[in-house]
Amino acid sequence: MMNGTIKKLSEDVEIYIFFKLPMKSIMRFKCVTKTWCNLIQSFSFINLHHNYTSSKKDEFVLFKRSLKEQNVFTNPLSFLRTPNGDDDLDYTTRDLEVPYLSTGYGSIFHQFNSPCHGLIVLTDYVNFVILNPATRNYRLLPKSPFVCPRGFYRAIGSVGFVYDAIQRTYKVVRISEISGEEPFNDPSVVDWIGEVYDFSVDSWRNLPFGEEEFPWPYNCPFAEMYYKGVFHWYAHRNLVAILCFDSSTEVFRIMQVPEMCSLYDEKVHCLTILDECLTFICYPDPQRVSSPVQEITDIWIMKEYNVNDSWIKKFTIRCPPIESPLAIWNDSLLLLQDKRGIVISYNLNSDKVEEYKLHGYPGSLRIIVYKESLMSIPKGSTQVENY
Repeated sequence: MMNGTIKKLSEDVEIYIFFKLPMKSIMRFKCVTKTWCNLIQSFSFINLHHNYTSSKKDEFVLFKRSLKEQNVFTNPLSFLRTPNGDDDLDYTTRDLEVPYLSTGYGSIFHQFNSPCHGLIVLTDYVNFVILNPATRNYRLLPKSPFVCPRGFYRAIGSVGFVYDAIQRTYKVVRISEISGEEPFNDPSVVDWIGEVYDFSVDSWRNLPFGEEEFPWPYNCPFAEMYYKGVFHWYAHRNLVAILCFDSSTEVFRIMQVPEMCSLYDEKVHCLTILDECLTFICYPDPQRVSSPVQEITDIWIMKEYNVNDSWIKKFTIRCPPIESPLAIWNDSLLLLQDKRGIVISYNLNSDKVEEYKLHGYPGSLRIIVYKESLMSIPKGSTQVENY
């Protein structure tokens, strides 16, 4: 204060202070003055905020589950945060119920994609909703115009959500397999259909697969990962592999998994990020009877991206019986869902197992590690809505 008046802060100082605040406080400051509202909503501020280096304690865990009551399923999306900077995830801040998605038994299989710039996509494989959990804005994407030919059946393999840094646009990609339907079922009549929704033109178009035979993406929790501008799916057809989709070139390719994991055994596989490296986890198949092979979970990391010889085994652990892994938190905590539908953790450093007060319909739990963002939902022919 100088001469009885308060000295106005420079915009640079204001921005620095805003970056230190939680998202909820930043949203409230939009209502204080028109100048602050315009600043916080500006493209430059949003990008600076997104790129601002923050600590691990600024991250959330997004937790999706299905709850069944009297044969009716609900699918809340919850924000979990460690209140004291530790590994306690029992603190739930708020829930969102994502609209437009199916609510029957099939809702336990809804896909929950890795975030791009704080935006996520949830889908029941027919409807797609893009959501910013921090600002609570969302939009239903237009439906694909693709119609399956009469006498044929479409099996949707998986979907991905990517950001094309060259064209500066988001994209959703969907992979389907078309085969003959009874009574005309002919297993030799099989075709792959790739579709991409491009946010910059607000429309769907087909993607060519070319002549190469690709492995089929495996639809299970934790089986896909967006990393370095590429979407990755755990996939199989004769051999286990990783199916990749480049966000800019829109080209599919195959990445090899560790040689020890390439053949079928009594394991299921999933993808994540550990120590900023693409990570491949081989864990016991929950559908098989327990055996000595079943007791071991191997965690491999790719030290140099897209270099097959750089796979190294980081951990070999013995987990309790589980349905699937869910995520790795703080580069040390492997989050899992057990067969009862309860979240448990395995500490990769201390081998400590802990159970949380987080539960859902068995097999329905999904988790992604998430950093809040002010990024706006791209506009299109459908309306941006708010909770």
